[in-house]
Amino acid sequence: MKIIASSGKVRPTGCRVLEQAVEVLDSAVPNPSKGLPDEVFYYISRMTPMVNVDLLVKDKKGRTLLAWRNDPYAGRGWHLPGGIIRFLETLENRINQVALQEIGVPVKFDPAPLAINQIIAPDLPVRNHFISILYSCYLPETFTPDNKGRTATKAGYLKWHDSCPDDLLPFHDIYRNWLHTVQPHHHPMHHGIRHGS
Repeated sequence: MKIIASSGKVRPTGCRVLEQAVEVLDSAVPNPSKGLPDEVFYYISRMTPMVNVDLLVKDKKGRTLLAWRNDPYAGRGWHLPGGIIRFLETLENRINQVALQEIGVPVKFDPAPLAINQIIAPDLPVRNHFISILYSCYLPETFTPDNKGRTATKAGYLKWHDSCPDDLLPFHDIYRNWLHTVQPHHHPMHHGIRHGS
């Protein structure tokens, strides 16, 4: 079956089906900068790489702040706080938002990333291709994780780690050496460090 377009040209039926699908998506997600519905996000994650920031937060003792995760896509284990960059969002804003949402307070961070990694997991049905950008971040020396009643096996539980835990999420094996390395803690006014807003 063929459809005659307004231009008078013959167009395959499949083209119109795709146009209608896009129209439905446009209606369902009028402002993608505010986030995507899960169904749309998972579909897109099967079609194109996601770009995310990960926060390497160390204290003056060289410990690393990690969060517990437990979900069907990443599994159970410790991971660095992180988040996927939204449409039209800057890297800096996503760092700030991750800090507020996952740690509970703003961070200061070096503007130049520590590392950029590819994460490709072809065996997973969704969320299987990421470009991950690692940033060195800093908290006030008085910071203490506020877990708000969460237990150690509850998603989002925060804990300082002296070394890399055995149950680090497989996705974050790329950071294992960073977690073993003791880095000097920078003073918050260290040149080049940006303040979270």
